[in-house]
Amino acid sequence: MASRSAIVFLLGLAFTAGGCDRQSPGSGQATAAADNAIAPDEVVATKPAQGKAGAVDRAQHGTAAINAAFTGPDGKLAKLADFRGKPVLLNLWATWCAPCVKELPSLDALAARSGDRVKVVAVSQDMDQAKVAPFVTARRLHRIQPYTDPQMNLSLGYRVNLPTTILFDSKGREVWRVSGAMDWASPEARKLIQEAL
Repeated sequence: MASRSAIVFLLGLAFTAGGCDRQSPGSGQATAAADNAIAPDEVVATKPAQGKAGAVDRAQHGTAAINAAFTGPDGKLAKLADFRGKPVLLNLWATWCAPCVKELPSLDALAARSGDRVKVVAVSQDMDQAKVAPFVTARRLHRIQPYTDPQMNLSLGYRVNLPTTILFDSKGREVWRVSGAMDWASPEARKLIQEAL
């Protein structure tokens, strides 16, 4: 009986450790500009590179993108291979994930800044895909399109938690990935994006 209790305890611990969650509540005294900044206490990763949340992981560098299908804003199936020919920044997020939502405005700004040089593909992992387009509209995200993956093919295929962002070069090979939220307007993020250009 003691071993059964230990197994239940370990499974419960693994469940609570995995997935998207805020580490600690915010102070509530931030300005409007600071509301869009990524606070260190909101960066989450269950498998961070080198033991640090938000660290850049290059372990899969050169690996081809998986062939998982997701739904485009037009309702048709899409794959990462459809974007080959230019670098792709894949962001896996969900409407219920606080760090994901926090980083979306800076990701939207990155998409506007990058123009045609880098394709930003933000794919919601929400199981109810009907809520994604209204969510994107309500948040006034102008460049992020409502790609959806209700089967979670991408997050399961890459074995990652949310948010996770993966940069692919123009040939569809992984350059790096970041588990956890990131400020995509930061100088560090700009330098990272340059690696695929």
